[in-house]
Order: sequence, then C-alpha cells, then structure tokens
Amino acid sequence: MRKRAQKMMPASRIGRLIVGILLVIGGILGFLPIVGFWMIPLGLIVLSVDFPFIRRRRRRVEVRIGRWWRRRQAQKTLKAKKAADDRNIRQVTSASNEGPEQEQK
Repeated sequence: MRKRAQKMMPASRIGRLIVGILLVIGGILGFLPIVGFWMIPLGLIVLSVDFPFIRRRRRRVEVRIGRWWRRRQAQKTLKAKKAADDRNIRQVTSASNEGPEQEQK
C-alpha cells in the first residue's frame, strides 16, 4: 500500500506542497460542485510527508484506527464462534431429545 502511495505522490517536496495545499483549499470550497470536503484530509495526508507535526497527528490516528480495527475483528470472531457453539449445542440437544421419543413409540 505504501509503495503505491509513494508512486502516486510527487517526488519533489515543492510538488507535494503544491498538491497538498491545493487539496486543502479545494476542500475548504467543498460546497461547490466537483470539489468536496473529502479533499481536506487527503491534502493533510499529502502534507504530512513534509511536516512533522502533521505526520505525528496522522500517525496517532493511524494507530488508533488500527487498534480499533483489530478489536472489532476480534469481537466479530468471538461472536461468530459463540453463534457456532450455540448452533452445535442446539443440534446436540435436539438429537438427544429425538432419540428417547423414537424408542418409546
């Protein structure tokens, strides 16, 4: 993913600054057609390559989102395992309940 981003961004610092600033300005004018508010975070990400204070904030958000994502995936996995266990218990109990009834008939 990072290699792709490196290929897409301008190699020169001046080029990155121009692209980043234009994206932020375009995002501020987000109420106009074509440009949008989505351009502000994209411009800040481009600028974060050259400005340490923006890079630190981006990194913090990146780490926070990564932790949230891992927690979310773990919760989904636990939920799926619990649902599978519940299904297995129901199948076992229904199979054991059917056995004696058939023998009595």
